[in-house]
Amino acid sequence: MFFGEYEHNIDDKGRLIIPSKFREALGKDFVITKGLDCCLFVFSTEEWEIFVNKLRTLPISDKDARDFTRFFFSGASECALDKQGRISIPATLRKHAELEKETKIIGVSNRLEIWNTENWDNYNNMDVSDIADKMAELGI
Repeated sequence: MFFGEYEHNIDDKGRLIIPSKFREALGKDFVITKGLDCCLFVFSTEEWEIFVNKLRTLPISDKDARDFTRFFFSGASECALDKQGRISIPATLRKHAELEKETKIIGVSNRLEIWNTENWDNYNNMDVSDIADKMAELGI
């Protein structure tokens, strides 16, 4: 399980250090793709397969289902850590998440999310009462 928040910078070659705490759980190979809310999702191979299997159950005749699967699959890229614990983020994914230099890497249960620091700070600045209301709506 992934949790926590870390700050790291992307270098000039588009490489980002993955915190050591997350490396073992990710495994040798993993998948990075476009995420929601202007971030990137990073899944271990096992979690990616679970996600893919859910997507496969969606009816191809449904436009929303087609849009959803296109969004995630078109941006997906297999990755591996280099010897320094870095990943190389493709330019198209960096553009999607507005990643330039400063990033936040956050653990979100079954995946990591990579955010532009400013976008994360703005997103994370929501009113706690709003969160409580949404939790109640979801039955949590």
